Amino acid sequence: MKKIALRTDESRFANLPDYPFATNYLYVNHPDYEPVRMHFLDERHQEKITVLLLHGCPSWSFLYRKVISTLLKIENSVRIVAPDFIGCGKSDKLLARADYTYDFYVATLKQFIQQLDLKHIILVCQDWGGPIGLRVCSEMPERFAAVIASNTLLPNCEPAPKGVENWPGDIINQWMHYTQNASDISISQVMQGVTKTKLPADILAAYDAPFPDARYKQGMLGWPSLIPVTEQSAGVIENRKVWEFLETSNMPFVTAFSDSDPSTAHWEAIFQQRVRGAKNQTHHKIKDAAHMVQEDKGEELAAIINNFLGASPRYLV
Repeated sequence: MKKIALRTDESRFANLPDYPFATNYLYVNHPDYEPVRMHFLDERHQEKITVLLLHGCPSWSFLYRKVISTLLKIENSVRIVAPDFIGCGKSDKLLARADYTYDFYVATLKQFIQQLDLKHIILVCQDWGGPIGLRVCSEMPERFAAVIASNTLLPNCEPAPKGVENWPGDIINQWMHYTQNASDISISQVMQGVTKTKLPADILAAYDAPFPDARYKQGMLGWPSLIPVTEQSAGVIENRKVWEFLETSNMPFVTAFSDSDPSTAHWEAIFQQRVRGAKNQTHHKIKDAAHMVQEDKGEELAAIINNFLGASPRYLV
């Protein structure tokens, strides 16, 4: 008999600040579950070019509210789509950490793109949105037009950059160790800890809203441990194939990293140097922003996205 995922009661999302967007759902498959409901935002759905905004751990589409609101104020012809990965936000939550795998996140994003028939995608990815989104991009390149990467990584047990010890870094290793051994976690405290801006109480409450208790947080506790940091890790072989794609594809690739995110700082140069499509692009350093750049400088990230769209040749469509 297949399991049924947990579903956060809609009442917990009442009166979210600065989040006036329409609610949308579709269903994705998990081999051990009844169909799992996935939430997403979909603004200007009639447009051809899609800006696909992918969050990471432990956030959800609420993180992109400033980016979306800013893009909607600008006269451009783009569809704006922001899903909540399973285990996050308004999407269903699986019952056990082991139910969440790197392959599952990739498979659900592919199902999501296929069901909405998204094309001409500008992938905007941060944190775990990078490894998942870039892998899907490499496996469905016909649906993607460009990448804008912010504060993310794509590990495959590569040699450490010169002068860096404990690769992929002390912060990432400590985060993995902490979540592996934790039975519960304060999502709002984590979000504040990786954001430079002092977050008001209602914003912190919005990040806690998807999780009534620890049962709902199994994905958030298990997700960090899916980072491929050893040769035996699931995803190493797949990530190496992604790198092969990135090193040979002409798809435009722009970086927009923060100046105050030590957890991913080294990856900015790695992407710029190794990704073929990053050559001759205008890259951006976002000042006074930490890991959650969307909270600290969401409007600036939106401007970078819009400027890229305006400067890009029409082959995007």
